[in-house]
Amino acid sequence: MNITAPGLNLLEESFRWYGPNDPVPLAYIRQAGAGAVFTSLHQIPYGELWPREAIRERKALVEAAGLRWTAVESVPVHEAIKTGSGDLTRLFFNYRETLRNLAAEGVTTVVYNFMPVLDWIRTDMRHVLPDGSECLLFDPVKFCAFELHALKRRGAEADYTADQIARAASWWGGLGDDARAAFVRSIIDVFPGVKWGLQLDDIRAMLARYAHFRDGDLENNLARFHEEVVPVAESVGVRLAIHPDDPPFPVLGLPRIVSTESQVAALLRRVDSPANGLCFCTGSFSARPSNDLPAMARRFAPRIHAVHLRSTQRLPDGSFFEADHLAGSVDMPAVARVLLDEQDRRRAEGRADWLLPFRPDHGHTMMDDLEKTVEITPGYSCIGRMRGLAELRGLMLGLRHAESINPAAP
Repeated sequence: MNITAPGLNLLEESFRWYGPNDPVPLAYIRQAGAGAVFTSLHQIPYGELWPREAIRERKALVEAAGLRWTAVESVPVHEAIKTGSGDLTRLFFNYRETLRNLAAEGVTTVVYNFMPVLDWIRTDMRHVLPDGSECLLFDPVKFCAFELHALKRRGAEADYTADQIARAASWWGGLGDDARAAFVRSIIDVFPGVKWGLQLDDIRAMLARYAHFRDGDLENNLARFHEEVVPVAESVGVRLAIHPDDPPFPVLGLPRIVSTESQVAALLRRVDSPANGLCFCTGSFSARPSNDLPAMARRFAPRIHAVHLRSTQRLPDGSFFEADHLAGSVDMPAVARVLLDEQDRRRAEGRADWLLPFRPDHGHTMMDDLEKTVEITPGYSCIGRMRGLAELRGLMLGLRHAESINPAAP
């Protein structure tokens, strides 16, 4: 548990950790002040069952470093479940048994997503900010170039304006072969914690499996997944936390179904169980201007099981970049206030799971991390996330202090 929590009831401070090969070791995470990690067994292929022995080994490794495995991020959902094809009986069985095994080892919060084909998408992994630090950025013009000139997706032109198409062609035409290859690799090979070595033909083949999809098909397949696994999760005390789409709008001609308040409300209502919950990611939701994050946090608070705190800065041309954790488009004080109030409510009810885990999601590459030659997972350098954690801790301490001197304050 983080050192500032006792008596102050802050959210549980955590870091994402990619396992033994992560260049940010557990010792650094503890030194940053975090008390827990979000981690996963990335070595196990998607769709396979997680053995208790492997879960126990990972948990022991985390605890030996003086930390807690507070959330699994993630137990990935196999593409066949999203497309509704293939050996679904085996895949659902493996997912249910994995949840049972995690619960048996005392790991009871599981994050996952339902984004088709690609996970989160950015077009710039090392966008340089005015202060010299680097961040992640999404540029629709560059993604248009990927779709039209690299992937050559049929019908992609309909998703972009004439100006975007012209600018994409100009930008692509100015790249050499090596730069084009590096750009394509940055788009298709950023699955969290794994390197699959995918090629463009692999992405085309994955897209082809969605060719027959109609409106509502992806939502129906998510509901089927929930119907298969949520009852088991509830029975063993596991809290499932779906991560919102990133970015929160359709890409590759495919729908995104966890992008808006109404979509979240629908999926929680369709399989209405306390075990069917949300990973509230302020960064993902904030890239969509219509999302009111404090209002969403307030509405879904009882079903929020894990939290990612970061902010994006939206730009007029549809681009967005990862801003400082307390800057950008997110009203972080208002969101933090809602989350602290929800944790207070759970604690007052005497719930065993009252402590709500959060992590500073993403972070700028800065200072010494800029000079390191070791490969760092984009967005997951140490110093930038440590800065984010310190800023968020300070914000929550300030909110708690305001409570203590003015208990009637909203």
